Amino acid sequence: MIQLTNQNYKEIVLNSAKPVLIDFYADWCGPCKMISPIMEKISTTHPEVLVVKCDVDANQELAMKFGVRSIPTVVAMNKGVEVNRKVGLANENVLLGLF
Repeated sequence: MIQLTNQNYKEIVLNSAKPVLIDFYADWCGPCKMISPIMEKISTTHPEVLVVKCDVDANQELAMKFGVRSIPTVVAMNKGVEVNRKVGLANENVLLGLF
C-alpha cells in the first residue's frame, strides 16, 4: 500500500484517475492495527480503488487539512473531492460503501 505524505498528497490523491481510500492511522493505535488487514484486502481485491495510508503523527499537516480528530479515519475521495468518511473500525463492505 502507498504511504501518503504531506509531500506526495497532490500527486497521489488529487491526480488519481481512480477513487481513493485514505486510511489515517498511527502505529500506536489498536483499532488502526485492526483495520489495516481490511485495507490491505481492499487494495488487493479491488484494483479499481487506490488505497493509501497516512500516518497522522508523521503527517500532521495533512491530518489537520482533513480535520482528523480520531483514528482510524478512512476518507473516500473521488476526482480530488471528499465524498464520504468513516471514523473508527469498519468492515470491508462499509468501507467500500463510502463511495
